[in-house]
Formats: sequence, C-alpha cells, structure tokens
Amino acid sequence: MMNEFGKDYWEDQWGPTGSGRKRRLPVNPYLRAETAHLPVGAVLDAGCGTGTEALWLAEQGWDVTAADISATALAEARARAAGGVGEHIDWVETDLSRWEPARSWDLVFTSYAHAQIGQLPLYRRIASWVAPGGTLLIVGHLHGDHHDVPRGHDHPQGATATLEGITNLFSSPEWRIDSAYEHTRTVHPGGSPVHLRDVIVRVHRLP
Repeated sequence: MMNEFGKDYWEDQWGPTGSGRKRRLPVNPYLRAETAHLPVGAVLDAGCGTGTEALWLAEQGWDVTAADISATALAEARARAAGGVGEHIDWVETDLSRWEPARSWDLVFTSYAHAQIGQLPLYRRIASWVAPGGTLLIVGHLHGDHHDVPRGHDHPQGATATLEGITNLFSSPEWRIDSAYEHTRTVHPGGSPVHLRDVIVRVHRLP
C-alpha cells in the first residue's frame, strides 16, 4: 500500500539494519549524464537519502537544497558533508507529499524517491517547484521481470511508474521533454550484482 511510504517506513529503511543503508550506491549515473550541459544554479534533491547526489551536486558548484522525510538519513548526510561542501547544502527534513516550499529551483532532481501519494502525483507535485526556464530530472524504478528486488527491499504497490505515464504529465505547452528513455544497468551493493531497470525523464519548463 502507498501509505507504507510514510516516515516510519523510511526510518526503518535507513536504520542500522535497513536495506537502504545496505544498498547505498555511487552517484546516480543519469544525474551526471543529464545535467552535464546545464549551467549551475539552485537545485533541489527531492528524496536525498544519505546525501550522495546532494554532495556531488555541491561539488559541481550547485547551491543545494536536499530534502528527505528520514531524520536518520539526514543525520548521516550532514555528517558526510561536515568539513567539506556542506556549507552549500541546506538539509530539510520534510514529507514531500505535504511540503509547501516558498521558492523554486533551477533544477529539481529525484532519484528512486517514493511518497505516500504515489509516483505520478509525487512527480506532478515536485514539477511545480521548477522555476521558469528550469529543469526537472526524474529517475525512477521500472519494476517487472527484469528488475531485481533484493530481499528486504520489497516495494509496495504504487512504487513504480511507466515512461508513458511520466511523459504524459508534461504534455502541456509549458513543458518540453528533452530526454525520455528506459535503461537497464547492473550495480553491486554489498558485492552482489543487482539489475535495475530504470526510467529517466528530463523536462524543461519554458520561461
């Protein structure tokens, strides 16, 4: 059920025995590829976890807001940022399905984030936080026969969205779809291969 993605769920995932901690991965390769051409500015990492992507973005010169529902994940993220690029990161503990930020960003990025409201409503919500002329980059799971789900990391219903479903959110003249594709990659959390089938969508909000 979608409501399994509340605060308690994520605190458990990022706790000492949670699968989020066990499956910490390197910087998302789609973030590197899809933002290489963008001028640096203000970015929101929506669902930042323990801060891997937020830290990388700050190292590239971005002014980062990193938001997550889990206090446990954010505490580790802050510790990782201490004494380095942390001064360029604003860590925000919040529920993305309810948050009402009083600002917008040049880039809004989300990677494998899940909220109680479901994937498409989440993407529609964070899209409203993109500044005119800005970019939204979505990286999501495509669960199915070709997507491994390691033990202890089962995703409740509502944790996935199709490429068509996501791109349909941006069919209005306000948006231009710049990238939209599926890709399968293999990662090795804990030394064991895991095959991830991903959906990647990058859209530009017209001025």
